[in-house]
Amino acid sequence: MAKIVLVSGSTRRDSVNGAVVETVRHILAGLPGGHEAVTLSVVELPFYEAELERVDGSAAVREAKALVAGADALFISTPSYNGEMPGALKNALDWLSRPGGASPLVGKVTAVASASPGARGGLDAQAGLVGVLGRCGARVVEHEPVAVGGAGGPAVEGGRFTDPDLVALLEGLTLAVLAAVADRAGALV
Repeated sequence: MAKIVLVSGSTRRDSVNGAVVETVRHILAGLPGGHEAVTLSVVELPFYEAELERVDGSAAVREAKALVAGADALFISTPSYNGEMPGALKNALDWLSRPGGASPLVGKVTAVASASPGARGGLDAQAGLVGVLGRCGARVVEHEPVAVGGAGGPAVEGGRFTDPDLVALLEGLTLAVLAAVADRAGALV
């Protein structure tokens, strides 16, 4: 059983990145092993500020760090804002990257996907996100990029995508996350 923290980089309610993480939640629920999927909202975190960090952040920051520390993996889906991840997602990663070298991101298995109305599906935002995660010490899952282009076009039902080809892409990335978690657990034994 793996515990996966799902993160949508979008702050919009009913966003296509939210549909990506809800699809992953549905995939996990259908797999054997009783995997747990929990959501971390980037909206709840205050803007990163060193003075606030010195006094142990806010309750939302402490809860986010504990959630990630207690998880086996992260699954992040980001929109592309001018070719990069949105500020709210970067802010969440800034908080989660503290303290440097001993943050909950160090060694954390992490998957990256994106969704955007554009034809490239936010693919251009993935490189920056992967770079930040690498600098934070996360273990980004190696997998072909999953970018949902023309987002808003694929059918969404119950908050998740239903297109079989899209679901299959997300299932492939989800299975890669679970394999990386199992590999990491085996290496720690």
